[in-house]
Amino acid sequence: MSDLVGRYFDAAIAHLQRVRAEEADAIEAAGALLAEAVTQGHRIFTFGSGHSALPAQDVVYRAGGLVPVNLLNVPGVAGVTVMPAPLSSALERVSGLATTTLDLTPATAGDLLFVISLSGRQVMPVELARYARDRGLKVIGVTSLAYPGEVPSAHPSGTYLKDHCDVVLDSKIAVGDGELSHPAAETSFGPVSTVVTSALMQAVVASAVGRLADAAAAGDGAAPPLFRSGNVPGGTEWNAKQMTDNADRIFYTY
Repeated sequence: MSDLVGRYFDAAIAHLQRVRAEEADAIEAAGALLAEAVTQGHRIFTFGSGHSALPAQDVVYRAGGLVPVNLLNVPGVAGVTVMPAPLSSALERVSGLATTTLDLTPATAGDLLFVISLSGRQVMPVELARYARDRGLKVIGVTSLAYPGEVPSAHPSGTYLKDHCDVVLDSKIAVGDGELSHPAAETSFGPVSTVVTSALMQAVVASAVGRLADAAAAGDGAAPPLFRSGNVPGGTEWNAKQMTDNADRIFYTY
C-alpha cells in the first residue's frame, strides 16, 4: 500500500472517529426526529446538490433503509447526472428551483427534510431549509461548520444552512475538502466528505430504527418499516408489501 493510500484511509477513519465522538448527541437528536416522523405517519425527504446528492440518495429505497424516505430530486442538481456537469453548480445558485420542487411534492407540516450541503453557503440549500421550516417541516442540516466564518454565504441574507435547521450534524470537513497533498500536485485531493456524510446519514437511520424497534418490543408501536435486500429469497415480495403498506408516504413509485 502506497503512503498516500494509507494516509487517505487514516484520514477517513480519523474523521469518522471524530464525528462519532463529537456528534453523538446531534445524531441521537436527529434520530429522535426521524423516529417521530415515522411513528406519526409523516413523510421524510432528503436533498443534496452536487456530490452532496450521494449521501441523500444513500438512505432512499435501499436494503436496510426506512421505507418512507424520499429523495427530493431537483432536476439538474445531482452532480454528474446532468450534462454539462458544471450546470449543476450553476443551478445551485438559482433561487426558486428547490422551493418550487418542494411545493410539487406531497410534503405537509410535520414532515421531515434532511438538507445536505458541505459548505452550507449556496442559495439552494439555505433557501430550501428556510422555506421548509416556514411551511412547518422539521429540518435536519448536514454540513461542515468549518465553512461559516471562513467562506462568505452566497445567499442574499448572509445566512448559512446551519441557521435554518432544527438539528445540525457537523461533518467536520475542512474547507476545500481535500485530505492529501503532494509536492507536485497544485491542490489538495483525497476528499472524505462523501464517506463521512453518508456515515452520518446511516447513523441517524440506525438511531431511529433502534428507537422504533425498542418501542415495538415493548408493545408500543409497530416494527420499523424497513426494506430487505432484493437479492435474498423473498426480498422482492417483502419490499412490494412494504411499499403498498406505506403508499401514502412514498412518491418514488407509480
